[in-house]
Amino acid sequence: MGALRRHPFLSAALAIVLAGLVVLGITFVAVWRAAHTDDARTIQRTDAILVLGAAQFNGTPSPVFVGRLEQAALLYREQRAPTIVVLGGNQPGDRTTEGASGREYLVDHGVPSTAVAAVPEGNTTLESLRAAVTWMKTRGMESAFLVSDPWHNLRIKRMAADLGIQGYASATWQSAARSQGTRLDGYVRETFAYLYYRVLGR
Repeated sequence: MGALRRHPFLSAALAIVLAGLVVLGITFVAVWRAAHTDDARTIQRTDAILVLGAAQFNGTPSPVFVGRLEQAALLYREQRAPTIVVLGGNQPGDRTTEGASGREYLVDHGVPSTAVAAVPEGNTTLESLRAAVTWMKTRGMESAFLVSDPWHNLRIKRMAADLGIQGYASATWQSAARSQGTRLDGYVRETFAYLYYRVLGR
């Protein structure tokens, strides 16, 4: 300790490192807790169900995407919201968008076409949510269930609040990694993604 007192730079550097570790730890716990909280257990109804897009292959949703779409369909059939909105744009070379392919999947699996909309914009979570909120606000909608993978819950709820709507997370574990190792990887990556968003706003 005497050496640290003689070197204030070392003391400051150590304090910064410790503070950073504390922030990482607190954020990791918050991400984990949010992942294990399904707001649909306490919130009965919202204006819409927003499905965050995931990979699709020539119009066929990936297994991860299908898990999210099935969760949205379940909420709709439980009459939790009158409309499902599928989000997501496309990558260069794609013949369709995540939003369009997700909408087609839901209609093909029994959800009325009048109850499903696509907002095929955005290649990031924030871009997609921003487009969805614009779509909602033009229709007087103020609240939505947010359907993605569990470790995204904390970040997407924060983004929704920052964009001016009340978002309630109802994730699906069906599309998430099943093993503890891959789940841990998801929590760690999302810890940094959440902090990145809070610091840089993107």
